[in-house]
Amino acid sequence: MLKDKFFDDIANKISEAIAASPAKDVEKNVRAMMGSAFTKLDLVTREEFEIQQEVLARTRETLTQMEARVAELEMRLQTNNPQDGI
Repeated sequence: MLKDKFFDDIANKISEAIAASPAKDVEKNVRAMMGSAFTKLDLVTREEFEIQQEVLARTRETLTQMEARVAELEMRLQTNNPQDGI
C-alpha cells in the first residue's frame, strides 16, 4: 500500500511539472494542428465506413443476381430463336 501511494505521488508530481511547463503548451498546439489537418482531410468514421461496406456487399450481391438473370434470359432467347445465333 505504501508503494502504491509513493508511485501515485510521483505520478502526480510529474503531471504537475508537465502541466506547468512549456511541454503542455506544445502538446496543446500539436493537438490543435493535428485536429486541423484531420479536418481538412476527407476522413470518415469507422461507423460510416462499416455502413458503406455493408451497402457495397448488398450491391455486389444484387449485381451477381442480375448477371445470373441476364444470362438466363439470354439463354432462353437463344433457345427460342436459334437462327439469330448464326
